[in-house]
Amino acid sequence: MNDIVLIGGGGHCKSIIDVIEQEGQFRIAGIVDKSEFCGSKILGYSVIGNDSNLSDLAKIYKYAFITVGQIKSPTLRIKLFNLAIDAGFVLPSIVSPRSYVSKSSKIGKGTIVMHDALVNSNTEIGDNCIINTKSLIEHDCYISKHCHISTGATVNGGVTVEDGCFIGSGATTKESITITANSFIKAGSVVS
Repeated sequence: MNDIVLIGGGGHCKSIIDVIEQEGQFRIAGIVDKSEFCGSKILGYSVIGNDSNLSDLAKIYKYAFITVGQIKSPTLRIKLFNLAIDAGFVLPSIVSPRSYVSKSSKIGKGTIVMHDALVNSNTEIGDNCIINTKSLIEHDCYISKHCHISTGATVNGGVTVEDGCFIGSGATTKESITITANSFIKAGSVVS
């Protein structure tokens, strides 16, 4: 089992810890967070450093994962993703054993597919995305980089979601549309 460093210690981190523990591919080496939290624990895992320690940690650990959430803007996730890559980490995709990802679909690096999410056939999901709990990505979709498809959202067939989008909880898209880069779709919306 490989060690992995988690970057970000908030609520989204706790959800990702649960997925990683159930997936069984990685052992959590520790969490990177703000300096004032060093030495504290999150769900039993120690905060072992801050952003300035990433290069040193990458000499010890091969894998890292961005565990900061994304609602208003993808800016922080993008910054941390780039810092981790520049430090030399490998960012794997992590897929909950309680999700379904079609064998004809592709999941980018640093992307998480959380519990009970469905990714149907011929769909491509880019790097550093969150496919959150109980979301549905239908066939022939393209989800670009740094997107968050939130809890219970439905992206219908043939939809393109450009970079940096947030699709809120319970939102539903019409089929075969394009959602332009950095769009913020409110929870419960119908996007046509």
